[in-house]
Amino acid sequence: MEKGLDSYIRAQFDLEEVDLRTYSPLTLAYIGDGIYDLIIRSLVVGKGNTRANELHKKTSGIVKAQTQARMIELLEKDLTDLEADVYRRGRNAKSPTTAKNASVGDYRKATGFEALMGYLYLTDQMDRMMKLIKLGFTYLEITI
Repeated sequence: MEKGLDSYIRAQFDLEEVDLRTYSPLTLAYIGDGIYDLIIRSLVVGKGNTRANELHKKTSGIVKAQTQARMIELLEKDLTDLEADVYRRGRNAKSPTTAKNASVGDYRKATGFEALMGYLYLTDQMDRMMKLIKLGFTYLEITI
């Protein structure tokens, strides 16, 4: 398994390895939300220097719950059994919060998507995460 950012951070701060099976799907979604946002921000900034407002508009259109929900709907057929299970656990988790601008269904699917991103990140499967994100961009015809 390739080593990723999580392994680097754990090594730098002398953090113990954890059994991800002990993590709730909402914990996976929490870190998944952050890493997915960082990836999208990196892509947007990588396209060149522009005003912060433009960067935010481009990023928020991709990371919003509705877009994540559409992406995971299209990606479901491409997931491994384990990935599909992580997604379903995240989607079915009872969150104490709701999205301001998304339906309950889209919010739950987006939570499942974020749980999957978190799982892939915490298991140092960055190549797989990038493959799924690229495939999702292709399905949704997203260009940065």
